[in-house]
Amino acid sequence: MFYERHQAWSVLLRLFHWSFVLSIITLVITGLYIHFPWTNTMVIGGSHFPVATMRYIHFVAGFVFSAALMIRAYLLLFGNAQERFWDFLPITPRNIKNLFRTIGRYLYLPVRHEHRVGHNSLAGIAYFVTFLVAAVQVVAGFFLLYPESTFWQKWGTTIFVSQQQGRGVHYLIMWYFIAFAAIHIYIVVWNDIFSRNGLISSIFSGGKYLPDEY
Repeated sequence: MFYERHQAWSVLLRLFHWSFVLSIITLVITGLYIHFPWTNTMVIGGSHFPVATMRYIHFVAGFVFSAALMIRAYLLLFGNAQERFWDFLPITPRNIKNLFRTIGRYLYLPVRHEHRVGHNSLAGIAYFVTFLVAAVQVVAGFFLLYPESTFWQKWGTTIFVSQQQGRGVHYLIMWYFIAFAAIHIYIVVWNDIFSRNGLISSIFSGGKYLPDEY
């Protein structure tokens, strides 16, 4: 069987991906520290305040996270053929069929595997739900960060009612991203082993390898 290289992901998509990854890692580490500081809140004998530093890093990472989300929102509408939402969401007969084939394949059922340059529909659903969850996380974050902002307080109180509930939702969504990252890495490695299409390397190079008869 011969494989051909196909350009799957644009530079902008890859920039989004790695900005998203690095900001989430930073946000989780600093967020856990802010929630439960595991060092003294002030370095004894000095003027360093670790919690304040962690909060600052958390806020900077939050802005990177928000910018990455805006990039993905743009690509959902104006990205290349694989990056737009109608290519992977099960809203067309082709994608609905792909969804059931993908579920069958993950369950090791004898179904025909459909090679795709972009995401399969099951992954598309997971990514789109994550996009929506990330949007809620951004609103919660700015709601907590800017208590003096009429704009963010209006949205925040509409969705979360109070700062305390917004903080609780913000914390719980962090655990969603931790679970999502673990599942995502497992499935990506699984697909790279069984499909041999260079899925992992594609997020660096932008290209995937598919059978020439696909």
